[in-house]
Amino acid sequence: MALITLRRNLCHLPDFRIHGAVAALKNQPVNHVHKAAKAHLCPLLFSQQSSPFRVRFHHSCCKKFHSENGNDLHPVGEPMFSQVHDWDRQGENTENVDEERFYRRLSSFTSSAEVLGFISTLATLPDAVAARALQWICEMEKKDGNSRLPKEILENNIFKALCFRFEQEPSRLSNTDIVTALQALSLLHVDPQSGLLVSLVAECQSRLRKGGLEVHNLCILGESLIKLQGPGCTTLEVILCQLQGENLEKFTPEDIVALYRMFQACPGKVEQLQTFLNQVNNYSLSVVSNLSPKLISQMLNALVALDQTRALPLIIKLGKYAVRHIPNFTNEELKKVLEAFIYFGHTDRFFTKALEQHVSALCPSLNPEIVSKIMEYCSRRLILSKPILDAAAEIFVCQSEKFSPSQISELIEPFGKLNYLPPNASALFRKLENTLFTDFNHFPPKILLKLLHSCLLIERHPVNFMAKIFSPYFLQQLQGEETYLDRLNLAQLTQLYLTSVLECPFYKGPKLLPKYQVKSFLTPCCSLETPVDFHLYKSVMIGLIDLLGARLYFASKVLTPYCYTIDVEIKLDEEGFVLPLTVNEDVHKRIALCIDGPKRFCFNSKNLLGKEAVKQRHLRLLGYQVVQIPYHEVEMLKSRPELVEYLQRKLFSQNDEVQR
Repeated sequence: MALITLRRNLCHLPDFRIHGAVAALKNQPVNHVHKAAKAHLCPLLFSQQSSPFRVRFHHSCCKKFHSENGNDLHPVGEPMFSQVHDWDRQGENTENVDEERFYRRLSSFTSSAEVLGFISTLATLPDAVAARALQWICEMEKKDGNSRLPKEILENNIFKALCFRFEQEPSRLSNTDIVTALQALSLLHVDPQSGLLVSLVAECQSRLRKGGLEVHNLCILGESLIKLQGPGCTTLEVILCQLQGENLEKFTPEDIVALYRMFQACPGKVEQLQTFLNQVNNYSLSVVSNLSPKLISQMLNALVALDQTRALPLIIKLGKYAVRHIPNFTNEELKKVLEAFIYFGHTDRFFTKALEQHVSALCPSLNPEIVSKIMEYCSRRLILSKPILDAAAEIFVCQSEKFSPSQISELIEPFGKLNYLPPNASALFRKLENTLFTDFNHFPPKILLKLLHSCLLIERHPVNFMAKIFSPYFLQQLQGEETYLDRLNLAQLTQLYLTSVLECPFYKGPKLLPKYQVKSFLTPCCSLETPVDFHLYKSVMIGLIDLLGARLYFASKVLTPYCYTIDVEIKLDEEGFVLPLTVNEDVHKRIALCIDGPKRFCFNSKNLLGKEAVKQRHLRLLGYQVVQIPYHEVEMLKSRPELVEYLQRKLFSQNDEVQR
């Protein structure tokens, strides 16, 4: 009975090569037969053991065996293997198989079981169809979140036969079929020492040495070997060397992106291949229009990983074509596109417009992860997009519980940075306050400080949390394992404390100790102020000299006792006379000129940034007469006399004469 069962199982294998194998098996001990069967039927993809013992059988013997034994010997629950399962090799009997029909059917399946069930009904199974089926099975299992093939797939006889087919005689496979099979297995964590993989890799390496692989197959092979053996495999160098010798016009758009992914996987080789990469960057300009949303996302992601800052023409063109694909990007693909634009500093008004339409159409059901990334893009590129910010505020109010602490910070920060309050500001900050009360201890200290600092920029003062962030316990957490607090964190703490003094006099909680306070908000890095625009400052200074009569009547870049740096300070006595900058007595009024260049405003906007707005607000509370000199007003002046007249109107009342 055991021998009969063994014969039945062996007939599930697709390719038997030795005549009389059944008779030979009859002469073997039963235990030996079982071992041989186990070796054939279980080329386990994830086994750590050495390759199984192999015996080859002739295909015709398998057909004869089926006809002798009939269908009654099939165990209950297993597929019925009749003559239709005796798949012929490609080229032997392919006229009955419509490959295009198969591919269409394949794309309609939603599970591996459906694929295996379908191919078990085919009378013939060409190698191309078998390779595509194997690839589709692995892709679906990967899509379902599996890192390995499930046990029920591995033990399925159809799947075993499919794998056995590729393992036994890979030399008979076409180049496309063999690399497709290898690509399929590379999607999951396959043991590189399994018999199937060893056989496929060895055959691919043999063909590679002979130079018999086409461009498309070289790209697939390179990516597969990186996944299976890592970027350090020596075969990859041979592949890249052969690809350098190919004409780039032979590459399809998919091949070009695959080439970028290969470079991305082995950044250590990029420096020595930069010349080739430059050629690829230049050629890629011609294929951008043919890229799918997925390929655009992958190319941008690779350009970021490879730090291709000199490929700006390519990045700009990718951005142009990304506009039309925004509704078709998956969340992960759109996230990579946004990250690339942030990295390369790319801003496109058409892209922003399309992004606004996308967010508005899906609000309030957008995923928190993509919402926070879109908001980060607006924040980093200083884009004041009211539709996006309004939609983000609405989404947070509706589903705040789905946002992580870091996502909440990324969502709220742009409101402060861009100096904008949405229509539902009351509901937004009420929801934020409730979230902080509930989950305060779950917020990392640096994220919490950044979040609360963003609120003060738009006059949403976090009074209820100041006592906690000024406490020694929080400051110790903020410092962590570092020997000192970050300069930016100290500046944010100082501005929060200054806000509590100037704008929240009713706050009676703990104060920030002097050792945690900075002396200036203007520093070379991590500054809470924007340095004055040099060319604009120079123009205004010339006009002031003409207006006031001499350079000694105004001071430049004055650091106040309150950490702010004033671009130009003018002192007036009680009667309104302008005092020399060296005089410190009898000063009745101080005028603070804020010479605001383009970098102090949101991108392509006249809306002042939050950090500049809070500076001017605090200077007024400190007693200064703040006079704003925005660049867009100065640019309208056509002559030096017009500039002088403009400054006179700004500095003094129309009824007063300039007195010196």
